[in-house]
Amino acid sequence: MLPLNERDAMQYSPLALAFIGDSVYEQMVRLRLLLLANMPANKLHKLTVKRVCAEYQAQAVRKWIDEELLNDKELEVFKRGRNTSGITAPKHSTVSEYRIATGLECLFGYLYLTGRQDRLDILFDSAWEIGGDDLEI
Repeated sequence: MLPLNERDAMQYSPLALAFIGDSVYEQMVRLRLLLLANMPANKLHKLTVKRVCAEYQAQAVRKWIDEELLNDKELEVFKRGRNTSGITAPKHSTVSEYRIATGLECLFGYLYLTGRQDRLDILFDSAWEIGGDDLEI
């Protein structure tokens, strides 16, 4: 079933790609936190929320763009997610941040469906650096 070829993966709407990409990104955050520190589940949850929020994800994407970390196809998929209609930002983030975060999730969904774990790991590691090694709430 997986991986899909690029053409088949691009048949999904940007929001469908973001739907799966959100879970991929969050699972990567949860796993990294769990492996870094054995702590109570409540603290793990709070640290996860800190790294999966739209503001944090928008910072990650800005870093990738500044460092020219995305290739042309990845930038295309990101922009497709960022520019999709029907996005309503929650109260705790700006519309711009939320749109960028949706683009990140769309890209993670696309990379996951196409079996590009290598790229997921590189992008995730870069995003992780924004929060530093601080595991305090």
